Amino acid sequence: MPSEPEPVNDVPERGGSGRITVLLTSPRVAPGLLTRAAWQALSDADAIGSAGGPDRPDVQAVIGSGLVVTQVEGDVAAHWSWLSSAAADGREVAWLVGDDGEPGLIHVVADQLTREPRPAYGVELVHGSYDVPGARLIDLVRVMDRLRRNCPWDQEQTHESLAKYLLEETYETLEAIDTGDREHLREELGDLLLQVAFHSRIAEDDEAFTVDDVAGDIVEKLIRRHPHVFGTVDAADAAAVEANWETIKAAEKQRSSVLEGIPLALPALALADKVLGRAAKLLPTEPTPTEPADETERIGRELLTIVHEARTAGVDPEQALRATINTLATQIRTTENGG
Repeated sequence: MPSEPEPVNDVPERGGSGRITVLLTSPRVAPGLLTRAAWQALSDADAIGSAGGPDRPDVQAVIGSGLVVTQVEGDVAAHWSWLSSAAADGREVAWLVGDDGEPGLIHVVADQLTREPRPAYGVELVHGSYDVPGARLIDLVRVMDRLRRNCPWDQEQTHESLAKYLLEETYETLEAIDTGDREHLREELGDLLLQVAFHSRIAEDDEAFTVDDVAGDIVEKLIRRHPHVFGTVDAADAAAVEANWETIKAAEKQRSSVLEGIPLALPALALADKVLGRAAKLLPTEPTPTEPADETERIGRELLTIVHEARTAGVDPEQALRATINTLATQIRTTENGG
């Protein structure tokens, strides 16, 4: 703990017991969107201090409300001296914590809250704003922006150079789903999300679109394709929801073929499932059999028949095969280990 400093001169005199209010805010929430308790603490304070100057957004917001904020120079000890000396003299002071959370100062405040005997003045931590769900996505955008500006490797990347990583992360995410490892899935979803942020940042450099455009488009699509949630359409079950989705999608896309838009790079079983799903209304249930030209065509037809059976049974053929392979792999490892 720093030694007791001389009383500061830039805090007005006040009678009665002093008080220190340390105001914690989220850097992911607009600076002026503080709780009622936070604004009350700032209004009641004889002085408001901060390690940052008027260029800091939260300081700007407080100054913009008509309050005065003093920039206190120095380290944690100097900041605490400014606060504790004022409170010891019976003044009420508030402190705006910066984006980094100022852990050094918070540690000092925590010591004050638990020490015996307690100081004559009061010490309080007040949360002025809270993260909303999805707020950490703002951090991802900020970090990605900094990497793109300052990291040589990130600066060199293009949509084309990153394509392989997008594919790899997709398959690693699928593997995490197959294993049922939730911690692994959490990690892989983060890696996959990074690819979305990275591609969006590259597009921003090209003045094509931004990550906000990407998010805005999918939000609008979800609202548009869920009229039973955001509109007045009724959907009694999942089948009705899917039918509405396909009807709206068809009107949006105006495709000339049911096969248009199917990525041919899909794994073969997934591709077959997609093609059969799109063509279900056009193809006969039982195609007229013809003699296969060779073994390759015969096996191909049999695999397609299995995919058709899977669709009829409501089974994802790609996931079914992956699950079976995983079971086989487990058996092989058990045998290798002498089990």
